[in-house]
Amino acid sequence: MNIGEIARRVGVSRSTVSYALSGKRPVSDDTRRKIQQVIDELGYRPNASARALANGRTSTIGLVFPPAGNHYTGMQLDFIGSVVEAAAVYDYDVLLSPSGVDSDRSFQRLLGERRVDGAILMEIRLEDDRVDHLAALDFPSVAIGRTAHPEGGWWVGLDHTALAAACVHHLADLGHSRIALVNRPEQLLRAGYESAHRGLEGFTKAAAERGLTVRTYCCGDDAASGQACLEQILHDDPATTALVTLNEAALGGLYRGLAEAGRHVPRDFSVTGVVASRWAETVTPQLTAADVPAEEMGRRAVDLLVERLGHPGAPPRHHLLAPPISLRASTGPAHATPTAGDRPATTL
Repeated sequence: MNIGEIARRVGVSRSTVSYALSGKRPVSDDTRRKIQQVIDELGYRPNASARALANGRTSTIGLVFPPAGNHYTGMQLDFIGSVVEAAAVYDYDVLLSPSGVDSDRSFQRLLGERRVDGAILMEIRLEDDRVDHLAALDFPSVAIGRTAHPEGGWWVGLDHTALAAACVHHLADLGHSRIALVNRPEQLLRAGYESAHRGLEGFTKAAAERGLTVRTYCCGDDAASGQACLEQILHDDPATTALVTLNEAALGGLYRGLAEAGRHVPRDFSVTGVVASRWAETVTPQLTAADVPAEEMGRRAVDLLVERLGHPGAPPRHHLLAPPISLRASTGPAHATPTAGDRPATTL
């Protein structure tokens, strides 16, 4: 069924049916009513591709979101869900592209074939060729995350520097003086992932301000890696009494490693970090954490992109979020821990 058949049954031209559907030109109420009656009888649905060719819009936004490793973590899935839900409010569909660089074929198809009206970029790196490429093309896009030079861009960011520092100060206020950082995987740090670098920066700066003894660790995005990392922490410095984690996927393994080492949380060991609230609340005891507002960030990114699509000449805007630490049950006052020797630790 197509516009031609509808026009034949109503007794009008194809262009009249097209104008009635698109609203580009006025059509009498009586004619519009007859066209709608035939459409309802036939169950006609306009072809999305044809509509896109006609008005230059696809009603689709691209979510360029490469998995950091072999799979999406729970927090990453939260972000994907938040973008899809927010886009639906504006009647936009979402096309997911797992692209990591601007030479990626999926990324090029997204742009070259104009499959989407605009794009949201995730897993941002300090030097991100995707952001640069879209800016050079003046292609409407919004990043969830910040590059090293975010001035003049459209983005929604989480202040990992401030949040990691806040976790350190919280532990220091409780009397902890030997603290470890559990970061994202080493390959992400080498690749310049913004959250990993800015979190590390905030952790080390705050630790220096408080005169703490610290070690930093890269950890795989899974529970087994988390357990192995915890074992390494206690091997390197048994006097460690607390940790900050930027890796929610390793959280369960960190807890399991502490339990197997006989460290009770929070009596013997405190754990905090930057984690989405629903993941912080799945562990026992629940994690004291700077809660990542994934739903809010996804919604704000979609809002900005829709604004940019509707007002192409609008000046760039951004949101930098720094939620407070939610005090739960995983942190407590520091207590002396028996050690094989109180040797000084170094930052790795």
